[in-house]
Amino acid sequence: MRWVSTSMSLAQARRVALAAQGFADLPHARPTMRTFERTVARTGVLQVDSVNVLTRAHFLPLYSRMGPYDTDLLRRAAETRPRRMVEYWAHCQAFMPVDLWPVMRHRMERYAQRRAKWHAPLPLDVEREVLAQVRDVGAVTARDLDDGAPRRKEHWGWNWSQARVALDFLFMSGQLAAAGRNSQFELRYDLPERVLPAEALDAPAISREDAEIELVRRAARSHGVATVHCLRDYYRLPYLADTQRAVDVLVESGELTPVTVQGWKRPAYLHRDARIPRRMTARALLAPFDPLVWERDRAEALFDFFYRIEIYTPAAKRVHGYYVLPFLLGDRLVARVDLKADRASGRLVVRGAYAEPGAPADTAAELAAELRSMADWLSLSEVAVEPHGDLASALASVQEPT
Repeated sequence: MRWVSTSMSLAQARRVALAAQGFADLPHARPTMRTFERTVARTGVLQVDSVNVLTRAHFLPLYSRMGPYDTDLLRRAAETRPRRMVEYWAHCQAFMPVDLWPVMRHRMERYAQRRAKWHAPLPLDVEREVLAQVRDVGAVTARDLDDGAPRRKEHWGWNWSQARVALDFLFMSGQLAAAGRNSQFELRYDLPERVLPAEALDAPAISREDAEIELVRRAARSHGVATVHCLRDYYRLPYLADTQRAVDVLVESGELTPVTVQGWKRPAYLHRDARIPRRMTARALLAPFDPLVWERDRAEALFDFFYRIEIYTPAAKRVHGYYVLPFLLGDRLVARVDLKADRASGRLVVRGAYAEPGAPADTAAELAAELRSMADWLSLSEVAVEPHGDLASALASVQEPT
């Protein structure tokens, strides 16, 4: 089938991307599980991260799209029946819909085949013993099964015991599933049949090629418009050539249409269900791991917004701060703020506030309103603006009194 390429302006591409991510959805006065399911249908996955300087990263994309909501919605979706979400390596570590479990089996099989590279020093009988213990006692953390073996401190400071290594491998290879997390944010592992619904476990096997087509299909739906590189990154597919083959199949079926986007050097593809709103009225703070901006080259191409997370950068070398959130207003990223939830004092601390070039005159007022909303959601009584950044003075002057 021959397709005639169409063109889009950059502003149209931004609005398509924002609508695909749920920023054009009408808000619900009180977000419910129905709101949650609609939002997750847009994002596809919620990346998990342990940093808690503000709140856990997987809670923030939901807040950005739904507004103030009860975070217990995510716990219920992932830990109670009927389970709607489960953690797996879907982007990085992420919550994903349970119907993606069978699609991820090819990834699980790949990890299983790489066992020797994964943990060659670990005896096979340790792995078997760990699996047997989980089968006998139910959902456990690595700490529950720690055999007292000497720990090694490697890889961003993680402490790895034999139990942890075995559990992690069994999880990645699909022999265990994530039953939830405890109050210390430790993953609790259990047998898949005690975690997932039967329809996810009993779904027929699909080939790696069909699985990659499905993942690219979902990525395209969540992006609205995207390059092959963007589509590959969404579910971290290993090979660009395989992603291109999946894209070609979806173009042939009519699910994707080749388009050119103003200013983009690479070809792009528009999903057939993508909406192109005439205008956007979004106002949101975005987590560093929000799907809208987690692929930094895409964020720069869409919003002319150069963004690098500085958590692991020494403090003296940081440009904007430790935990910096972009501020979305309309269809543009107009500012960024370094935030900290100081729970002891009940304050949402703005450690730095920076305007983007060409930010509109109402940026400080709109950002102040959004910060007040976030503080209320986090049960913090005050927003405190520190004098760092070119937007800090204006933000402090319009910040609503508590």
